[in-house]
Amino acid sequence: MATYIDNRKAHFNYAVEETFEAGIELLGFEVKAIKNGQGSITSSFCIVRGGEAYIVGMHIPPYQVNNTAPGYDPDRTRKLLLSKKDIKKLADKDDTKGLTLIPLSLYSKGPYIKVSIAVARGKKVFDKRETIKKRETDIEIRREYKR
Repeated sequence: MATYIDNRKAHFNYAVEETFEAGIELLGFEVKAIKNGQGSITSSFCIVRGGEAYIVGMHIPPYQVNNTAPGYDPDRTRKLLLSKKDIKKLADKDDTKGLTLIPLSLYSKGPYIKVSIAVARGKKVFDKRETIKKRETDIEIRREYKR
């Protein structure tokens, strides 16, 4: 299971409560670009509309610019492939105040590309400060154990 794209800022900006695994509807050259490590999911989020889940704001540049179909939008909305039960859970969580749906990573599972979706709550500034302090103390402890 290889991870192609990772949302590094997700755990710093959000407190993750629950995760889901979903398939994603992609074009052929988008799959090649993702497997090549191109793309970004840092500013993307997920929505549930009309009984279907979508990922908005995910940027996947064309694999080969000259061979791309005319009118291709690298920031287009892509459909997520989930069961109806999971979509219902995500819709309930999305309606809850203060919760949002964010992608954590794009990875392979067999021949398929999957996306890990998190139900998350945004952190306040003081929560982020606590995260930074904890990280710094862990680094200091590791340094002391090396000596």
